[in-house]
Amino acid sequence: MRVRPISPASLVDELADRLASTNRGGWLRVLVDGAPAAQPELIADALVAPVRLRGRAVLRVSARDFLRPASLRFERGRTDPDSFYDDWTDVDGLAREVLDPMRPGGTGAVRTTRWNTETDRASRAGSVPVPAGGTVLVDGPLLLGRGLPFDLTVHVELSPAALRRRTAVSEAWTLPAFDRYLDSVRPASVADIVIRADDPRHPALVDR
Repeated sequence: MRVRPISPASLVDELADRLASTNRGGWLRVLVDGAPAAQPELIADALVAPVRLRGRAVLRVSARDFLRPASLRFERGRTDPDSFYDDWTDVDGLAREVLDPMRPGGTGAVRTTRWNTETDRASRAGSVPVPAGGTVLVDGPLLLGRGLPFDLTVHVELSPAALRRRTAVSEAWTLPAFDRYLDSVRPASVADIVIRADDPRHPALVDR
């Protein structure tokens, strides 16, 4: 294993090259996994234009739009880390509405949102067709090790110290959930691509 420092711009270009050259004949389902403090959504957002320039249609989806109803998320309280780990994200809904339609032989019709947390009601968003050879880019936390059928997975890794330093005080109650994730899933071992991002200005790629 080699840790290779890389500039943010070069990181995006290298990831875009990897995505554009993977599974060109079919749909590609990509996960950018990471704690909110690691800001995986910024990497997913930054990939959209470069991947399109490389000839693949791209659809962005965020796991935060696939949360479960408040009655289920907060059943054990609003600051329970095990509930945050187990109950917050509608993993089955994410698979059914986003990933399964992009299996070989699927319809390619993807719903980008399922739940509106502001109204605590189901989203009324319709399906969006993803052209053959297109890519869906999903960001979110704690998504590896759940059996979700992604074709390529990226994990944005923070050291325990950086995770604690960069997590907002109001969200510190979630830290035990990420400790559990590290111990039980070992995301840096199972992801296809690992980015170390203790300092987002100076990321590093982990080459296996």
